[in-house]
Amino acid sequence: MQLPFISVILPVRNEEKYIEACVASIFKQDYPAELMEVIFVDGCSQDRTVALLEEMKKTYPQIVVLHNPNKTVPYAMNIGIRACKYDVIIRLDAHAEYPEDYFRLSVETLLTKDCDNAGGVFETRGRGFMGEAIAEMLKTPLGVGNATYRLTQEDGYVDTVPFGCWRKELFDRIGGFDERMTRNQDNELNHRIRKTGGKVYLNHNIRVLYYCRDTIKGICRMGYMNGKWNVITMTLVPGSMGVRHFVPLAFVVSTIGLLLLTLLTRSMLFGGLLALEWGAYLLLDFFYSYQIAKEKGVKFFPVEVILYPAFHFAYGFGSLVGIANLPKFLKAERDKKKTGKENA
Repeated sequence: MQLPFISVILPVRNEEKYIEACVASIFKQDYPAELMEVIFVDGCSQDRTVALLEEMKKTYPQIVVLHNPNKTVPYAMNIGIRACKYDVIIRLDAHAEYPEDYFRLSVETLLTKDCDNAGGVFETRGRGFMGEAIAEMLKTPLGVGNATYRLTQEDGYVDTVPFGCWRKELFDRIGGFDERMTRNQDNELNHRIRKTGGKVYLNHNIRVLYYCRDTIKGICRMGYMNGKWNVITMTLVPGSMGVRHFVPLAFVVSTIGLLLLTLLTRSMLFGGLLALEWGAYLLLDFFYSYQIAKEKGVKFFPVEVILYPAFHFAYGFGSLVGIANLPKFLKAERDKKKTGKENA
């Protein structure tokens, strides 16, 4: 198969810690460098991200650096899509590294399968002991639910994939990224693809080496923001999020609810239900923590036991905050539309 020219787009912001390794993996691809442009869209970085990219342009003239004043990923993607020169687009994340066959497999999958988006599987990596512990948690079903793109070893049609590879004409047909989506923009885009009759294909041989947060504070903040934006995304785009995205919310609400009912009524029924719920949760927590410790070392066990509930409670609490903030968020969206119409 003759390989086409491709445009590679990366939204970046404050990625000096990861950007050099990411660029190195891009230019170690077995895809011919002369057939690609690599567009970095910077969201007002306050570190050395842009300076490092400008320096690397001297070695890799395929690099293009654009400015994203709105900072968030969907704006960056739309800026990159409008600027790109070629008909096949690959989206990457600077927080990751890519095996040398990533571009080739992505393009071949897109062009040989009946699909509108081709993607692969996350291989979560961590840096340092805590980063490694967090990565191990995120590799388990208890950590990520039934997220196919993290757990699967099979190919096939799925609801969503991380990042993606598309033909540019797709965006002419269904529109660009939804700029309301500070998070979950991939889920929303793939939902729109499927809603308009398209297909999303996962090739498990396409691997993304993704570096997770490496502190408890960092992973809890990520969980909190994910939980918050899951609620907002589901409200704005019904059907775009799965049931698994709201399991932490149900866990937190049921824990708080049963605890309050137990204290207010002093009923053994509610206390028993609370004990049953937490007994089952802790059983799973200890089981998966033990499995990780058996493979990685005993020092991982106490850390994993703490990580699971910390992450899940941050995630569920984020969803609660998302529900509480919905009226304010929806009002702001209505005001934006009103202002846009008045300025049109």
